[in-house]
Amino acid sequence: QVQLVESGGGLVQAGGSLRLSCAASGRTFVGKAMGWFRQAAGKERELVAGISSGGSTVYGDSVKGRFTISRDNAKNTVYLQMISLKPEDTAVYYCAARLSDFLRQRPVEYDYWGQGTQVTVSS
Repeated sequence: QVQLVESGGGLVQAGGSLRLSCAASGRTFVGKAMGWFRQAAGKERELVAGISSGGSTVYGDSVKGRFTISRDNAKNTVYLQMISLKPEDTAVYYCAARLSDFLRQRPVEYDYWGQGTQVTVSS
């Protein structure tokens, strides 16, 4: 059974930092693209960042320059380092994985999902 388990969410003040982790189990995602999405209350799920197995990345416009996605293939884990957090970054953050190594931005193109971790940024 494939599982993606996120950790590292929480409450932080504006301007602060958090690091999210997503550990995959049940299969390896080496050679597959992975990503982070977020969904704020009343809004659609949106891409935060994606990363291919070779390290190519894509970011949502609102997080460029503040968030960094990385992965450790040996640990089957992907990370999201978030700095300069803003109240509008408040959302549930989801880890996702594809069965392909092509980076994509639409949630429907991802095959596996974690349960999500809440990130709340206070002003």
